[in-house]
Amino acid sequence: MPLKQILKTLYAPYKAFKEIIENPKYVGPLLIMVLVVIANVAFVYVAASKTYMERSIPTGEKKDEWTENRTLWVSNGVISESSDCINGSYFGNRSIAFSVTDETQALAELDNIGPVNCSSQDEYTQLSFRAKWTSPETKQANMTIKLFSNPTSNYFSYNPTTDSLNLTQGVWNNLTVPLDTAAWTRSGPSSDWGNITGLKLELTWNSNSNITLLVDGLFFQGPFSSLFENAGSLYMINYALLGFMQFVVTWVLLSGLAYILTRAFGGKLVWKPLLVLVGFALITMFVQAIINAVAYASLSNIRYPFDLLVGVQGEGQAAADAINAQTWIVANVQRFMQIAVWIWTIALTALAVHLLAAISWFKCAAISAIAYFVAILAESFIIG
Repeated sequence: MPLKQILKTLYAPYKAFKEIIENPKYVGPLLIMVLVVIANVAFVYVAASKTYMERSIPTGEKKDEWTENRTLWVSNGVISESSDCINGSYFGNRSIAFSVTDETQALAELDNIGPVNCSSQDEYTQLSFRAKWTSPETKQANMTIKLFSNPTSNYFSYNPTTDSLNLTQGVWNNLTVPLDTAAWTRSGPSSDWGNITGLKLELTWNSNSNITLLVDGLFFQGPFSSLFENAGSLYMINYALLGFMQFVVTWVLLSGLAYILTRAFGGKLVWKPLLVLVGFALITMFVQAIINAVAYASLSNIRYPFDLLVGVQGEGQAAADAINAQTWIVANVQRFMQIAVWIWTIALTALAVHLLAAISWFKCAAISAIAYFVAILAESFIIG
């Protein structure tokens, strides 16, 4: 029976392969293929359920779309798009520049966003953006951040002191402001944290100046949600297809290369028994996926904060170090399991070639190792 042969391949491969050679059938490898697909889906489900990422508006796919398009903004000065911007995976290639002549105040207003729900800890709890002014050289005397709740007569106002912000002229300043706290002033009872539709920045100097203000990377940061919650069934389907393709491509390439190399080394083979035995040898892929799933299941939830996801050089290092420490054991289990699977698969393929072609173990090991590593290299190019 195929299941019995599969189990015997794990603990008594020599006996199992001898039995399979007597009556080689494709049903065994096809069943292993199904098991590999199921195990891969199980691993991805566990890993995705354990991996939590901080949500943002705009989403990472849209990058920082609010600071890429000057037509979204209004100001008391000239609005333009600047190539002076932040480099990071969530950022585009522009910032928004506001140029004001002979004024004490620079205003930058973004309308028609959201609506963004900032009404609870389960929603968006922080506002972050990057600000830089190149002139004047003096520090502003005051900054006000307003969040509008449609209509614009309803808003929340936040006035941090410039000393608390520790802003520096001529460099990009990273500002992160907690939302729905006592530090915010409500304009009236109709202001609603659950319906934020616009934003306004007001920077004020003590005397009239020519002001140039740049803004980049404007995001509302929110709660953590799992990859599985975000991707759902589509995520599982994609990885089921990936597992299927990995098995089929590796199976065919490894069998074909082993056949060609064995003939080159002077051995004689019959194609079908070799293909069937190599299919049984790939039971190692099933074992690897199951062990990886169990290893991930032992972890507590892994949380990727926003400052790590945005990919700005020099930021998020503390979060990265914490994640590396949390996953160190699992990462090493996966690394050693990968090496074990390479050796195990090569050994089973060498056994298959030896039983079928009756050539020396040295030649069988060389054929198997070359065929396997070329096969997995080719598979990585084909599938990606």
